[in-house]
Order: sequence, then C-alpha cells, then structure tokens
Amino acid sequence: MRYFVLLMLFIGLLNHKSFSQPADTLKRELIIDFEARPRAEYRDNFMLMASDSVMPEFYVSQRNRLGITYTSNRFKFHASPQEIHVWGKSGRVSQIGSINAFELYIEPTIIRNLSVRVGRQALSLDNGRIFSAAPWGQQSRAHEGIRLLYNKKLTTDLTIAFTRPYGKHFDIAYSPVASHQYKFLFVHHLKHQLSKNFTVTTINTLEVFEKANLHKPYYQRITNGGRLEYYLRTFYGTVNAYYQYGRNASSKKIRAYYIQPEISSTFDKTTVRFGAEILSGNKATIKQDVTNSFVPLYGVAWKFMGNMNLFTRFPADVNDKGLVNPYLFAIYQVSKKLSARADVHLFYSQHPFGEPGKDLKGRYLGFENDISLNFKPASQLEITYGFSSTFAAKRMELLKKVSDSTKIPVWSYLMISFRPRLLHLKKYSAKN
Repeated sequence: MRYFVLLMLFIGLLNHKSFSQPADTLKRELIIDFEARPRAEYRDNFMLMASDSVMPEFYVSQRNRLGITYTSNRFKFHASPQEIHVWGKSGRVSQIGSINAFELYIEPTIIRNLSVRVGRQALSLDNGRIFSAAPWGQQSRAHEGIRLLYNKKLTTDLTIAFTRPYGKHFDIAYSPVASHQYKFLFVHHLKHQLSKNFTVTTINTLEVFEKANLHKPYYQRITNGGRLEYYLRTFYGTVNAYYQYGRNASSKKIRAYYIQPEISSTFDKTTVRFGAEILSGNKATIKQDVTNSFVPLYGVAWKFMGNMNLFTRFPADVNDKGLVNPYLFAIYQVSKKLSARADVHLFYSQHPFGEPGKDLKGRYLGFENDISLNFKPASQLEITYGFSSTFAAKRMELLKKVSDSTKIPVWSYLMISFRPRLLHLKKYSAKN
C-alpha cells in the first residue's frame, strides 16, 4: 500500500502543470535513479560472530534500490525502496533477505538556509567512524526521526531519532534500522572551516536505552568529541578524539575514549595514508562497577579496521580489552578508469590477554592485508574486486574469530554496481 501511494504521488507530479510552463523562478525537479549491485563473497577459516561456521562459504547477495527525489524551491521528498536478495546462504538456493526502504523522508525549508528533515534518513557525519550510512552493507544504515539542518558560513544539524517495534518477517541483518538498540538518540553535528588550512568538526550524542527495571527503566550513554583537520597542498593531517561516559546495559559507569591520528599525502598518482585507531578497554584491575570499553556508535569498521570485518561489535569482539590498530593505506591511480589499493593493519589489544593454564600473555592479535582493484568502464558502471588475508596470533582464538591460528583466514569478493538514471525532469514556472 505504501509503494502504491508513492507511485500515485509521482504520477501526479509528472502531470503537474509546473513541468510544462515557461521558465521563471519557481523550480520543480524530479530525479529517478536505479541501482543493481550484486556481490559474490568467499570466506574461509574465520568467523564474523562466535556462532558462525569456519568452513568455506560462498554466496551472492544483491541489492536492487530505486532512488526517487523530488525538489522545489522550499520542499524536498526522497524515497529509496530496496530489495535485497541472497543466493547460496544458509544452504538455500535463493531467498529474499528483506524488502524495505533505506530512506523515506520529506524536507521542507523553514527559512533560508534552515530546513527540517522528517522520516527515515541516513546519518553520514565526518569520516563515517561514529555515524555512517554504511554503504558497504547491502542494506546500509538509517535512523528514523527529525533532523534540523543549517548551512551558511558553517554547517550544523541536530537530530532526534527513535526506534519502534519493527517487523520480524525478514532477517534483521538486512534491515537498515532494525539492529538499533536505543530508545531515543540525540545528535548534534557541527563543521566549520576556521581558516584556509584548518577545519574543525564536533559530534555530540546522547543515547537513551530501555531495560527491564521498574525502578530505573532507562539508562544513558553520552559521547562527546570531534576532529581537527589540517590541509597544506598535498599534505593532510588530522586527529579524531571522543570521550564516552554514562552507563551501559549492566549499569556500569562508562569511562572510555577513542583517538585516531592520521597523516596522508599524494605523490603523482599515489596517495599514502598512515594512521592508527585506539579504542580504550578494561585493565585487569578495573573496578567492578566501571568499564573503560569504548563503543564506536553507528559508524563503519571496515573503512579503518580491515575489509574482513574481524572487529565490528564492541566491546564483545575484543573481550573488553580495547584495540590498537595501526594502519597504512596506499592507493594508486593506474588510469582514469582503474585504481589499485593495498591496506595493511596491525592489531593489538590495549591491555594484555591472559587465560589460566595458557601462556597467552601479551597484546599482539594479528596482521591483515587487503588488496582491491576498482574499475569504472562507464560513469554508471563500477566493478570492484578484493582479496584479504589475516595472519592471526594464538590470542585471536580467545576472541573466537579463528578456531585454528595456524591456518590463514581469507576473504574475497567481486562486486558490480550498475546505477542508471531512469528519469530527470527539471522545469521552471512563473510564480502566480
């Protein structure tokens, strides 16, 4: 029924007189895009979650997404219905992962430079580490709520989001919203260019969670921080830092931090990035009512911690010990249509591991290498191939990411994205 209403709306727009009147100052624009994105994946000898199998697995997923955007001088409507299909997963030849809407919102302009966006929408803030639309995931990630956006000399926005009971007919893994655990989410984001060389970004969040406790039914988690960036010709330097406090689901006090320094430079056709991520964790002597484990909210991990996604669920994936991730990225532009990339990661726990009866004291967890090729034969077509491998230390077995550290975990994929524009109508009409 929802999609039928949308269809009727756009049939009406196509027949609206504003698409046939002479040009003046009242703008009407309608854009309809489509994307088909199949991706074949192979993985062996590692587990994304403890319940996974380490046996070789090969499957294909495909996202079919329609993008519909209508804008006028003071109004915008956007809808992104999508269908996610899976072949060869869980022993089934074919299955529908989910049919849903990635985004569905309206955005009226209140006054010049100030608008309000209402509905389901992606939050892509800063470099995507704290809030991201998760473009790699076929379902992506979105939030439902209200967002006030202001853009003049500085860019700032305030988001109030919430969750509600979502349908469970389809797999939660293929929903852009169903994995969220918060009851309410408040986000303030600001970006301002201080000078020709410096830019500052701040992100401050308050999350309200619900728990089964009649005396204290809610608890809060607060994250404050931001990024400072420096540009000088081909050199780029930045530091990203956040402090997290409040309570977790176990009613423990949170005292955690995240730091990410990075420098990069471009030489002819090559760009090199060197940096590190530090996510705080718990010492062995920490108090029982305190946790130092940082949770990187609703960002993406693969962009910083490797394509194999070994560390995505914090603090579970690091056993509350924190993580230190030095990385080096090299991107080479072979031609206008072809680029090659090589990423290397070293993984250390912030605090030593240890288990009674086993000599596993230490911090080193492993080394990951990611290689990928990106080919764009046409503006609407993109082909990407990647191969990743990890040399895991024995301590990785304690995290239940590998069952045998003497075997090399591997992951490979081939993804094709075809994004044709189906319709673009742009007209002006005289004001009455």
